[in-house]
Amino acid sequence: MVSKAKSKFIPVILAGGKGERFWPLSRQNFPKQFLCLDGTGNSLLQQTAHRLLSLAGGWENLWLITSEELAAGVQEQLPQLKTENMLCEPMGKDTAPAIAWATLEIAKRYGPDAVIGFFPSDHWIARQSVFEATIEMAADYAQNPGGIITLGIQPIEPSPHYGYIELGSVEIDDKEIPLYRVARFTEKPDRKTAEIFLATGRYCWNSGMFIFQAETALQELRQYAPELMDLLEEQGVEAYPQLEKKSIDYVLMEKTQQAYLIAATFGWDDLGDWTAFERIHSPDNNKTNNINIGHHVYYRSNDCIVYTSDKDEVIVTIGLEDMVIVRDGNVTLVTPKKHTSDIKKILQKLRDSGDQYQDIL
Repeated sequence: MVSKAKSKFIPVILAGGKGERFWPLSRQNFPKQFLCLDGTGNSLLQQTAHRLLSLAGGWENLWLITSEELAAGVQEQLPQLKTENMLCEPMGKDTAPAIAWATLEIAKRYGPDAVIGFFPSDHWIARQSVFEATIEMAADYAQNPGGIITLGIQPIEPSPHYGYIELGSVEIDDKEIPLYRVARFTEKPDRKTAEIFLATGRYCWNSGMFIFQAETALQELRQYAPELMDLLEEQGVEAYPQLEKKSIDYVLMEKTQQAYLIAATFGWDDLGDWTAFERIHSPDNNKTNNINIGHHVYYRSNDCIVYTSDKDEVIVTIGLEDMVIVRDGNVTLVTPKKHTSDIKKILQKLRDSGDQYQDIL
């Protein structure tokens, strides 16, 4: 499929996240997107950039937005990225300011009819060809019928860790890549509500990927977030200290009447925490279902995820089940799988302890 919009499609990588739930492998200055988690040798950020290069038509049209503290790491990982295509936020303010600012800057350079796509830097995609075809179709839909196109993911469980999108009526009944109107966004419901959503068959997970023409998004943002847009249009990046920390879902997607959805079929994972290793790595072959990255010697240990970043170290386990054990540098993490989502809480506890643990955050 050759997209009419491909020559002016501008992908933007959102690369400011911390990815704290992969601690201790991820640290303050080396977040999840800098990690290689699937054994390919390329970090999630590098994979994201290479995934988008063909769609962008090369490095000239690939953009990225990150934090000032991560800029040097991004440049080291992506030396081909044009300096003028990297926007650096002085402080994290969530996705609404990031997307609004990047859209304004891209509209200045390419014009208001530029088609822009925003893509988190830490996703795993299984089928590149299907991904490209989906994005090309989304870029076409962003021009006709127009609107803001988001990509929805078919839920595999009633997870409370994702936002949910309810499908509305079919706008374009393409048999391969249909376009739906969005009925509503729901931000991270509890598990019981998520179970109700899944039972209807009308909900997708929110992938955090968006495609639109610059002028469409700017018009909607000016309507629903006038204070944000006034500050950015008057002051640019200098406005950041005055901006509220808000997500694009809350600021725009939950309010706009111009939201559409494509149900993605290319295979996706946001690699949210250590249990994601069970989805992207094959277990050992002796029926214990352990995931071993590094040297793991075990006896009567089953369904464990074991990771060591030092090839000379050995982790030995006896009689463990459903555990995550991670050894990196001077830190060892040991936790039941069901508690991996609490890693953020222990990091906050370490921060609250003062300078004692600053070198391991």
